[in-house]
Amino acid sequence: MELRRRLAVLAVTIAAAPLALGGCTADRKPGARPAEERAAAALELTVTPADRAREVPITAEVGTAVRNGKVTAVRITDDKGARVEAEPREDGSGWVPKAPLQPKRTYTAEVTATGDSGTTTTRKTTFTTMPKPTKPEVTSTLYFAGDRTYGTAMPVTVAFDPPIPKEARADVQRRLFVKTDPPQPGAWSWVSDGSQAYYRAPDFWRPGTSISVRAGLEGLPIGKERVGDSDRTATSKIGRQVALEIDNATKQMSVLRDGKVVRKIPVSMGKPSTPTSSGKMVIMEKHDFTTFDTRGSADPYVVDVEDAQRLTWGGEFIHAAPWSVGDQGNTNVSHGCTNVSNEAADWLMGVTQVGDLVTIKGTEVELNEGNGWTAWNVSWDEFVKGSALPVPAGLRPSPSAAPHPGAVAGGSPAPAPSVRGG
Repeated sequence: MELRRRLAVLAVTIAAAPLALGGCTADRKPGARPAEERAAAALELTVTPADRAREVPITAEVGTAVRNGKVTAVRITDDKGARVEAEPREDGSGWVPKAPLQPKRTYTAEVTATGDSGTTTTRKTTFTTMPKPTKPEVTSTLYFAGDRTYGTAMPVTVAFDPPIPKEARADVQRRLFVKTDPPQPGAWSWVSDGSQAYYRAPDFWRPGTSISVRAGLEGLPIGKERVGDSDRTATSKIGRQVALEIDNATKQMSVLRDGKVVRKIPVSMGKPSTPTSSGKMVIMEKHDFTTFDTRGSADPYVVDVEDAQRLTWGGEFIHAAPWSVGDQGNTNVSHGCTNVSNEAADWLMGVTQVGDLVTIKGTEVELNEGNGWTAWNVSWDEFVKGSALPVPAGLRPSPSAAPHPGAVAGGSPAPAPSVRGG
């Protein structure tokens, strides 16, 4: 963006230059410097936004670039003297306020760096934020609620309407933050049309991991015509390992806990004209009771169902289907859903969790990218190709076989937008 380029040009670099030392150089090799000179290399500190900058977005961060030293203190205050809490980026490129700045306010940042030689320098910069944007907002949805227990395949998902164009994805991705405790780093990846971004680690989340998410998009310039809508945060945990594997060849579902089969359940899936998708998907939401309403489609119907678990945006669920019990285990008769008995569906609701991996194989069609949370439907190498920012080369799946993912029962994120069912 033009504003960001102007601020970068105006940024001030401060050099704490060392005192030049004289001495005999007759025996010095070409290009070599004495140890004391190397230790006294100039400390350089660059800070953004530039001093007296105006029209700064409320998503502004205090950028810090240091040579021959490190940042040792950052203090940000508003025009009333109140302290602005901020956290450093992991790569050391800047400090991020914990909440959006306010429009048309003036802020001051004091940054102190200490050189390798022990010298220090402090830079103060004062900048003013832009008025509240009048451009239309990009609506974002964070599919990761707080105070929940999710499955070990749960991707952090942010959806965008309208989709984010390629040229704006890096700026948006830099405002999507994930922290894990204990640490288990991952990466973001965009669906090709820019409608969703997923975050996951190379391997399934370890049970007991705490995940904190922030989508700090409020006021973020997105392209030339739009801005971000909101700043959202959530923290939840990962539960025990549970996974479902469904094989069309046998019409059986295997339920696994910690990698061990605990039950097999007969199923009936989509008939040839409305087949179930094959692929690796994630349980997105759970309903004790819901209504499938497909009026307006080529095959309209309205039916009430119990114990329904969504797998795709397109409306594929696992649910109780007492009308197809005679077909379960031998014939596919549904409109694309996975039908099980009332008893099995009720039992599954107490075992599964939003974020559990469901693998379906052997059907007539493959799962489409973005039809649900499809972060696990590709290899890690393919997944990271969707990142708009560089991914650390050492971030790789474990060489040992990972256990099956899963979680314990609990809540679910916000309802998905459509229901097909069948």
